[in-house]
Amino acid sequence: MKTVLIVEDEKLIRQGIRTMIQRSGVPVEVIMECSNGEMALEVLKEQEIDVMFTDIRMPKMDGIELVQKMQECGHVPLTVAISGYDDFSYAVEMLRNGVREYILKPIERDKITEILKKLDDEITGNREKQKTKQRLGYQQMKHLMLLAHTTEEEISVLESQYADQFAWDFHEENYVVCCQNMRERTRIREEHYMYLHDIDGDDVFVIAEGGLPLLLKNELLHGFAGISAVHHGIRELRTAYLEAKSMRKYAFCRNMEQMSYEDEPERIPERLVREAEKLITAEAKLQRVQLLGTERTEELEKLWRQFFFEVKNGRISPEAYEACMKDFFDETAKTYRNILAEKTEETEAVSAVFGEDYLDIYEKKLMDYLLMLQSCILGQFEVNKNRQKIQQAVEYIEKNYASDLNMAVVSNYISMNYSLFSYSFKQYTGSNFVNYLKDIRMKEAKRLLKETDMRIVEISQAVGYENEKHFMKLFKAACGVSPSEYRKNMNCD
Repeated sequence: MKTVLIVEDEKLIRQGIRTMIQRSGVPVEVIMECSNGEMALEVLKEQEIDVMFTDIRMPKMDGIELVQKMQECGHVPLTVAISGYDDFSYAVEMLRNGVREYILKPIERDKITEILKKLDDEITGNREKQKTKQRLGYQQMKHLMLLAHTTEEEISVLESQYADQFAWDFHEENYVVCCQNMRERTRIREEHYMYLHDIDGDDVFVIAEGGLPLLLKNELLHGFAGISAVHHGIRELRTAYLEAKSMRKYAFCRNMEQMSYEDEPERIPERLVREAEKLITAEAKLQRVQLLGTERTEELEKLWRQFFFEVKNGRISPEAYEACMKDFFDETAKTYRNILAEKTEETEAVSAVFGEDYLDIYEKKLMDYLLMLQSCILGQFEVNKNRQKIQQAVEYIEKNYASDLNMAVVSNYISMNYSLFSYSFKQYTGSNFVNYLKDIRMKEAKRLLKETDMRIVEISQAVGYENEKHFMKLFKAACGVSPSEYRKNMNCD
């Protein structure tokens, strides 16, 4: 438990109870002491106390009057009455006012320990129930914010069952909703506001109107947040959320730290808006996609910089920006699907077009992605081009293996750099040029030995070897026997 209050006019008894509590084995963060009921009542009005031990007979205000008046406080502690008189009438009066335990002086340490453990279990259980109920209430709030149509029954349930789970009374106070880019947070003070993590990629704060300045000064400082107009009641929550989300997008696009729904929007000359609209036409969208597949990098960058410039200056609306980006990613996925199949993680990261705090950050992230993607596309084009050339080379070798072939002759035939040809040929065929040519020649030599009566010297020349002895050496190395032995073996079959 967090806080225990001891109310007793005799100092030695107060100190004795404190010591017993400290030695009880029940963890208590803070133990407070008061010498009379008046002092204790002021403490109860100012802060939340979990458990209170109070004497009955005290000056200024006795224990009975204290437990009666504390019922008007926002939080009523679990109370243990202490008396030096075995008087049943005192016990009845205290229990009538919600006192949980009644013990007599002299106080026994074991009794204090027993009561503290019992009350601590109750407090822990109640807090878990409260947390569970609060989580359910928050889930219902998310549901209300995200769904366009909510039934009257659902709203009534929220109003009746969960209204007490929030930092203020929806029925009594006006509130605003704030949207901010989702982030890791180390400090959340939910006693001052309702905090909903990750609603469509944003963190959402719902706070009483009077608490907004403090929220902007602390949690939302430098937060690039969108703020709704002032609203009242749970029924207006979705409207407030949509306003805040809209303003969050507006602040993002304009690189502004905060934008409120009640702020006067900047007026953009119609002439500038019409000029900017040229960048969101179907032709302009397609051009930005098609330029990825070219080496016109400067033009590609220029078009995107111009697009973002118009967004940041308000000439392209956040809605139009979002639609353009969605169209771009959809079209890119169709046009370059083979490339993007290997870049899923990078594409997902950049597809969240409001996923950064503000547009300048996202612009840099997107440009890095586009240049990487362009490099991959051009690289793939080059690979495909090289593959076609190597296929030509293979066809040429299969037709001309009997002539005096070497790698220089073939690479020149397909107009490819000698070193690149060597690398690409091996990537394509799985073998280097010399071995590939030798395998083709040996295969044809075996066919001729088996199917014809040609002399060894004639076969050697027919498959591209002018030197008969060199041919015979290569044949035996490849087949394990000489050409004559091979023919003999084949004829035995």
